[in-house]
Amino acid sequence: MEAKTGRSELTRAAILDTALLMASAEGLESLTIGEVAKRLGMSKSGVFSRVGSREALQKAVIEEYDRRFLQDVFLPAMREPRGLPRLDAIVRLWLQRVRDIEAHTGCLYCAGAFEFDDREGPLRDLLYDGIMRWRATLRRSVLQAVEAGHLRPDTDVEQLVFELDGLFIALMRDARFLRDPRAADRTWSAYRRIIRSYRAPAAEAADASD
Repeated sequence: MEAKTGRSELTRAAILDTALLMASAEGLESLTIGEVAKRLGMSKSGVFSRVGSREALQKAVIEEYDRRFLQDVFLPAMREPRGLPRLDAIVRLWLQRVRDIEAHTGCLYCAGAFEFDDREGPLRDLLYDGIMRWRATLRRSVLQAVEAGHLRPDTDVEQLVFELDGLFIALMRDARFLRDPRAADRTWSAYRRIIRSYRAPAAEAADASD
């Protein structure tokens, strides 16, 4: 029984891997039980028995993307001290994920936001929740940098979060559509320039003395 359960879990993981690649490259609406089954050499009933309906598959893909994004970016960054070191780590890890994965497969948050910008329903709600949770993570990290004295007390937190999020939307376009190999490096340079504009005077003086 345990071996059978293990095989079933591995098969479900393979289904999600394939479906996530499809959704990132072709959109969530490209997902069908039949197409996923075809690409894996499985029967439709075999896919259905592990993920359920087409909508359940789409939801599972969004949830899996959320899980992987947090695992690659958020969790490792939490090892860094609160404040600017943690915010820097988040951006570096985010950039690394783009270089390693999303420059080749696409970003579900970016692509999904445009795919569902004028649609209502549970898939839009799930994407919206994931994006807003991530923006809340950025907002908390920026606030901690202000509290630590790394950024100015009058920092417009919402503006900075908007700018950081916007950097990565521009990065995905340049990396995917324009195929600019320098896109990630340009994004890091832009991030550093933005952060310098928000640095607290005391933090700047400490950097200069190091």
